[in-house]
Amino acid sequence: MMCPVRRLKLDLPQAIPILSDKEEILDIITTFFNAGKTKNVAPLSVIQLEDPRFSAYSDVPPFDLKDFATTTALEQLRFVSISDYDYELKNLRVDLFDTFAVATFTVFQSGMIVDNYSFRGQHMTMNSRATFVLGKNPKWKIVHLHLTKLSD
Repeated sequence: MMCPVRRLKLDLPQAIPILSDKEEILDIITTFFNAGKTKNVAPLSVIQLEDPRFSAYSDVPPFDLKDFATTTALEQLRFVSISDYDYELKNLRVDLFDTFAVATFTVFQSGMIVDNYSFRGQHMTMNSRATFVLGKNPKWKIVHLHLTKLSD
C-alpha cells in the first residue's frame, strides 16, 4: 500500500530586487517629481535629509537658501497647486563617490497653476537645470538641491 504524498505549498516572500546605487538615486529623483503628478507629497520628507545641514535653492521664488522645513513646505505647496503636472528629465548624470553622489540634469515641467480663490488657471512651462547632492547613511537621501530656471 502506498502512502499518498502531501505537497505543502509554502508562501515564501518574493525576492526583493536590489537596486544599484545609481538606480536608487534615479528612483529618488523620479519620486521627487512624481509628487507633482500624484499629489502624494508625503515621500518628499522621506527622500530628503531632515537635518540642519540640509539646504536648497529653488527655481521659483523665494530664491534664498532654504532649510529642510521651509523647502518641504514650499515643495508641497508647489506640487499640489499645479494641476495636469508633467515633467521630463533630460541629460541625467549621476556621479558616485564614497558616501555621497551628485546628480545633474535638466528638467522640463508643465502644468496649470490653479488659483483657488479666483478659480482661474495659468498654463506653466519651465526648463530648469538641476543639481541634487545625495548622502548615503545608510540610505540615499537628498542633502542639497539646486534648481535654476533657464531663460525662456
